Amino acid sequence: MKKYVFPTLTIVCLLLGFLIGNAVSNKVNAQRFYIQNGQLFQQPESKVDQLLQLMDQAYVDEINVDSITDEVMMELVKRLDPHSAYIPKEDLEMVNSELSASFSGIGVQFSIQNDTVQVVAVISGGPSEGIGVLAGDKIVMVNDSNFTGKTITNEKVMHALRGPKGTEVKIGVMRSGSSEVYDFTITRGEIPVHSVDAKFIIEGDEVMRRLGDEAKKAPQNATSVFGDPAEAMKIGFVRVNRFGENTYDEFIAAMASLKGQGATAYIVDLRENSGGYMDQAIQMANEFLAKGDLIVYSEGRAYPRFDARANGSGRFQREKLVVLIDNFSASASEIFAGAMQDNDRATIIGRRSFGKGLVQQQIPFADGSAVRLTVARYYTPSGRSIQKPYKMGEGEDYAMDLINRFEHGEFYSADSVQIADSTVYLTKNGRVVRGGGGIMPDVFVGRDTTLYTPYFNIVVNRAYTYQFAYQYTDRHRKELSRYKDWQSLEKHLLQADWVPEFVAFAQEKGVEPNAEQLAKSKPLLVRLINAYIVRNILNDEGFFPLFERDDDITIKAVEELTK
Repeated sequence: MKKYVFPTLTIVCLLLGFLIGNAVSNKVNAQRFYIQNGQLFQQPESKVDQLLQLMDQAYVDEINVDSITDEVMMELVKRLDPHSAYIPKEDLEMVNSELSASFSGIGVQFSIQNDTVQVVAVISGGPSEGIGVLAGDKIVMVNDSNFTGKTITNEKVMHALRGPKGTEVKIGVMRSGSSEVYDFTITRGEIPVHSVDAKFIIEGDEVMRRLGDEAKKAPQNATSVFGDPAEAMKIGFVRVNRFGENTYDEFIAAMASLKGQGATAYIVDLRENSGGYMDQAIQMANEFLAKGDLIVYSEGRAYPRFDARANGSGRFQREKLVVLIDNFSASASEIFAGAMQDNDRATIIGRRSFGKGLVQQQIPFADGSAVRLTVARYYTPSGRSIQKPYKMGEGEDYAMDLINRFEHGEFYSADSVQIADSTVYLTKNGRVVRGGGGIMPDVFVGRDTTLYTPYFNIVVNRAYTYQFAYQYTDRHRKELSRYKDWQSLEKHLLQADWVPEFVAFAQEKGVEPNAEQLAKSKPLLVRLINAYIVRNILNDEGFFPLFERDDDITIKAVEELTK
């Protein structure tokens, strides 16, 4: 009997599986197919699918259904919140690379000036450095085709120079002082994408100089604020530009480096950081909070509540901390700032943040496209939603919010800030904070326009300051490259007195000089253009210490930390 039991049971199971599968299949088929005039038709999953199929099969002219499908998808998602987005297949790789740890390319930083791609810097260790491409080169040919003119855009350059690792691209470059075109065939390689722009120590005379001209006029005031410069605390400054795949690793490495240099207090600069991955912000916040402290929580209609709490392993739970934000700090930046504020862990300084409190999940489609769909809202530890008001499907009005804030005077005065949510929320220590439209800083610093003039506004808004800095660097690159730190390079630039050259440059562009306005704005112009020139030679590690030295918000942060 045992000899026949197992085969019999196997046959019975197979028959049952067949019958069940057939029943399920018939039910599914009954939903997916219908008969019309004796013919069998497949039932589309929705009216949109049905319409697209009819257009593809029966429309009088041949049409590109894939293109129309992308347009329909974009239009559908536009009717949702302002942060849900449909991403076509051809754009997905570039969109994803914005937050990835690396991408495949030739390894240059570029700028488009006078309709020409100019190499601002060659990334160390990248493919271009290895074959001899130099900062200052002008890319005029790509794959034997002209690559100059008014049609050249940043997107077009990236599409041309980026590509799969191991593939080749041929570029032709021109160099200063030569009309010859030099050809290079470059094999694309992995190019790291950094989240930390710069890290440096503020100490001694640097702390004093952050008081600007007033410190020089009245050093006794500086001493009363900062103490003896020789004994001033060392303040570590870290600027984070986004929250990508490798942000936490870069951030903790930067913090460890600064701590190793003796930093005892820190400034984390999140200005102009539009956010990114939520988990990276949570890991960063964990470094500063005690075990059990709530960092953020999120929930949605089909998204169960998720609480993120500190695990107590943070290496910077006791050090003094200031976080800098502005109107472009959004999403993950606001998660970090909100966690620090609600737990009374740091002083938030700057201007009201953007106000994005929605969580997106990226869902791929079979054709290689994807949708980033809002699936939840996130809340700060006190229960605040910092999402600013919006109406479904009205993305244009939402995009105008920052302009409306500017015109209302919010960038200049805290009294002009208007927040929709009047609910009172309490921090861990009982301080009152509000939600419904971004993170309001503990210390508001408005824009200082004391030295602004029409002349300054024109040359900055038209990017003439940036263009002049690049051209000046290009003319003096060999001389400037001898300086290995920003302090000595700035000293050289101050002695060089390039201001008359700049005035002539701007005049050639159609901006007539105004002696009175130029004299008033000269400190701003010198600071800005010197910083740009330093960046062209020493990259961001030289740019930010110089640029931040006289920045109002950074000065206020130093004052706060040294109280």
